[in-house]
Amino acid sequence: MVSELFSRVLGATGRVLRLGFAAIAWPFMAAHGWYGQRHLMVKLPILAVLLVVGAFYGYFIWQTQVWTGFDPNFVDRYRLAERSVAAGQERPAEAAAADGAAQSPAEQVPAGQAPPAQAPTGPAVRQCQTSAIVDVAADLTGLNVNQNAWISSMLLYRLGFFGIDWDHTPFLDNKASFQRGVNQVVRRTSAELVDTLGRVRGTSGIDGNLQDARGNLQFDEYSWYFGLDPFGFKTPTPAYYRAAIKSLRTFNTELAACNATFDTRADNLVQFVDRIANDLGGTAAILRERSENYNAGWFDTRADDRFWFAYGQLYGYYAVLSAAQADFGQVVRERNLGVLFNDTLAQFRAALRIQPAIISNGREDGWIMPTHLATMGFYILRVRSNLVEIRSVLDR
Repeated sequence: MVSELFSRVLGATGRVLRLGFAAIAWPFMAAHGWYGQRHLMVKLPILAVLLVVGAFYGYFIWQTQVWTGFDPNFVDRYRLAERSVAAGQERPAEAAAADGAAQSPAEQVPAGQAPPAQAPTGPAVRQCQTSAIVDVAADLTGLNVNQNAWISSMLLYRLGFFGIDWDHTPFLDNKASFQRGVNQVVRRTSAELVDTLGRVRGTSGIDGNLQDARGNLQFDEYSWYFGLDPFGFKTPTPAYYRAAIKSLRTFNTELAACNATFDTRADNLVQFVDRIANDLGGTAAILRERSENYNAGWFDTRADDRFWFAYGQLYGYYAVLSAAQADFGQVVRERNLGVLFNDTLAQFRAALRIQPAIISNGREDGWIMPTHLATMGFYILRVRSNLVEIRSVLDR
């Protein structure tokens, strides 16, 4: 009885699959028959168009699947622990001289010869510590638009899958969601740089380079070379983001020459941490809503873009907060925040280790399909809890 029922189920499943395949293949078979009866002068243009479309889709699929420069541990390359001066503060003369010696090693003098006469030197040039937060913001944007193609503004991404938004499909949207999550971090950071960190107590003038960077980073994420609203040619999104990178680099150059301001007061750090905690709290709420109201497991087509957007935020904020610990080093030491900061960053690293091949939004008590959204939301709330504790210590 059981074997008969099992055979019937398999037979019905096979018939459904055959009907589905026939429905998908029929238009292509009909087109093939029509194409085979046409003259060569008709076949060649059609073949050329198909080749061009195929090349476009091949490039699009390649760009969405290959993640260049993706490295959750890329913060280690900054060697932030070696920074001993807060951002914007004048660096000791010996540190600046050591950097200069490292960049321009002294020439070797043969044995038995006197060293060449040294030209008289003028007064030492002042050098200030650059901002690691600004460096990270520029590099995160470079990851999105220089090391990778900006997926959200690509023509084929905007056209969708037969008119269906790629975000509503389980295909080819993970990288775009990750990039938008990273961009959300850079946008928030650029706003804080303009409003508080790049000026003295909010009363001095706004830095022009930071203002330009913020304006460019706020640009529409989906702009291509041509648009309908408004109708006409446009500057694509990546061009604006590359201009923002240039402005951020220029600001740090000015800061290194002590011609710009980076205000590392404790209340600025309080506000910065508070804004990050609120941003992550909003993302946790989105994950919770999706996890509670949609339990389609592997078949939830929106679970993947929710997950990778949150992952992009964690990826970006891990780097930004690591940089903030260095930029606000004096405040961190005075308030004994080192252990708490390190614990928070460890929570980020734990969350970034979650990289499932297929995102599932199953029930929390399910035993077949896991619930990756609830897991990511749990880690975000742990990080947010640590940020709230950092804020409370700074407020004392």
